[in-house]
Amino acid sequence: MEDGQAGDESSYSVSPLVAPVGIALSDSVKAEALPDNLENQFQPVPYPSVPAVIEMVDVALKSYFRTSASKPNLTNPYEVHENIRRLKLGKTPGPNGIPNTALKHLAQRALSLLVRIFNAIFLTHHFPFFLKYAGVTSILKPAKDPALPSSYRPISLWDAIGKLFEKILLARILHKVSERGLMRDDQFGFRPRHSMSLQLARLFERMIRNLCEKRLTGAVFSTWPKPSIPTGSIGSFTS
Repeated sequence: MEDGQAGDESSYSVSPLVAPVGIALSDSVKAEALPDNLENQFQPVPYPSVPAVIEMVDVALKSYFRTSASKPNLTNPYEVHENIRRLKLGKTPGPNGIPNTALKHLAQRALSLLVRIFNAIFLTHHFPFFLKYAGVTSILKPAKDPALPSSYRPISLWDAIGKLFEKILLARILHKVSERGLMRDDQFGFRPRHSMSLQLARLFERMIRNLCEKRLTGAVFSTWPKPSIPTGSIGSFTS
């Protein structure tokens, strides 16, 4: 599900839907038809059991849980203020109704309270349950039949305070990932300064290099069926 986009999605009206129980006219019946459709589309893929992999994961987990936790890297008013400053305006608020604009006008005392809350999360390793709630609204896909539940995509509207903490936490995770070299250099998805254009340029550079060296380039593409996971392609290119 996507994050809330600009605009007031919460006031979006869904047309009558063709549901298994008939025509869904009321909001309550539509609210049941849309998630039921998503549940039918996205089912977990039954992976075969591989004892060696299971044993490796068990060993890694036992080792992790035996290791004492390192001292958390706490946040401070400056870091919280800078992350608030970079928040985009016009985003639809989550269930608590607090928009990003309100966070940008917080008094110093309120900012200090946010710092204390965030540091308490780091120290206790507990993310408050109320920040896990999201309001979900459905948006009609372009050129799709509005009467079909499959024509809508869900958008999750999360609370701004929870998303603010996640940005601060993400900075620490990415620092550790980079510090320990846990991410492959050819991983481009969801990484800053790693666009699709750069990945394509890397691909063509490798193909041209192989061509100049009179070597073959093999390609393997895999597309997952929609009922299991969202459709996508994975490319592996080897000489």
